[in-house]
Amino acid sequence: MTETKKNTNLVAIITMCFIFAMISFVTNMAAPFGNIWGNKYEWSKMAGNLMNFAAYLFMGIPAGKMLLKVGYKKTTLIALATGFVGVVVQWLSSRSFLGESAIYVYLLGAFICGFCVCMLNTVVNPMLNILGGGGNKGNQYIQIGGTLNSLTGTLTPLLVGVLIGTVTASTSMSDVAPLLFIAMAVFAIAFIIISFLTIPEPAQERKTTAYEHSAWNFRHFVLGAVAIFMYVGIEIGIPSQVNFYLADATGAGAFPAGFAGAAAIGGAVAAIYWLLMMVGRFSSTLISGKVSTRTQMTWVSAVAIILVLAAIFTPKTVTISMPGYEAGKGFTMFQNVPLSCLFLILCGLCTSVMWGAIFNLAVEGLGKYTEAASGIFMMLVVGGGIMPFIQDLIAKNAGYMNSYWLVVAMLGYLLFYALIGSKNVNKDIPVE
Repeated sequence: MTETKKNTNLVAIITMCFIFAMISFVTNMAAPFGNIWGNKYEWSKMAGNLMNFAAYLFMGIPAGKMLLKVGYKKTTLIALATGFVGVVVQWLSSRSFLGESAIYVYLLGAFICGFCVCMLNTVVNPMLNILGGGGNKGNQYIQIGGTLNSLTGTLTPLLVGVLIGTVTASTSMSDVAPLLFIAMAVFAIAFIIISFLTIPEPAQERKTTAYEHSAWNFRHFVLGAVAIFMYVGIEIGIPSQVNFYLADATGAGAFPAGFAGAAAIGGAVAAIYWLLMMVGRFSSTLISGKVSTRTQMTWVSAVAIILVLAAIFTPKTVTISMPGYEAGKGFTMFQNVPLSCLFLILCGLCTSVMWGAIFNLAVEGLGKYTEAASGIFMMLVVGGGIMPFIQDLIAKNAGYMNSYWLVVAMLGYLLFYALIGSKNVNKDIPVE
């Protein structure tokens, strides 16, 4: 490999990792914002998250086609511009002149941001996998990007919790405006920087996009697409319900009605989940060159099932102290947090590996069908909106902990995919 090629790849890797971080920053605003809107409209707690992920259903396949038609760089720039617009619309929802229609403006902004993160995900995952040469190395690169993704995922709910403290009738989107302004600035700066960068364009180098088969002809990819539908539902559902459980001011959650600082505790504990995801992904980058993707996926799926079952069967009267940050007090230890919440946030160590592992296993051996597969893959990320929404409905009717039976079922499917479904049985299809 020439020195120029190495430098180009390094710049591309750094760029993709930065974009990976932005994806989580935008996505993870939905759940804590849901605490604000849910105080006024109970049905809207997971509505922003649902709109964010619903966009994947509409944008997934078009995003994959964009990679083939205009390339990775232009797709990234279009995504960043879209994200900027989406955040501006969410900020507009804090304006008092909108009245009762403000919630719908917010949901529109969340939907637009969903288009953005869908396009960014469609770019980032195949590019890092390609730069790593696929296989274990490709998974290693995706995990590196995922580490930064988890870092911003940790900061987002924590920042929202610090900004709003306890959700009351007077709490509104204007209280988190600083976070939205930061997001706008990040999108604008990223757009300018990437405009001047050179990014590899593997799809553009091919002579034709008229193929005799498609990604749908590969069984391990189809089952992998279903796996990603389940996985994103797990990744979002676990910390979101922990957040709602701890922040519930009605007495139905972990604390008595009117408990002061409940939202800050919810945000802080949810942040630990994303912090553990960062730790898990960083650890995976160190071992992925030696431990196979399939082995990692098998172990983390099995351990996650055990942890969730432990959370379901542990009474909320069994409590511990957990670290966090509270406005005016700084870093502190929150008292009387149910032990079940610890089991659930420990799942962050397990889910940290899953995204990269599933994508890596699903596109292994796809060759020229990778870009189209990435688009389809992203369409199925809509599971991150649908499954947590269903889990939230279960929580409202059967209790917070009982809603995690849905998570157990989804983890069971991931274990099946790791053991059986991820094997490529269509190696006879030409992919060059």
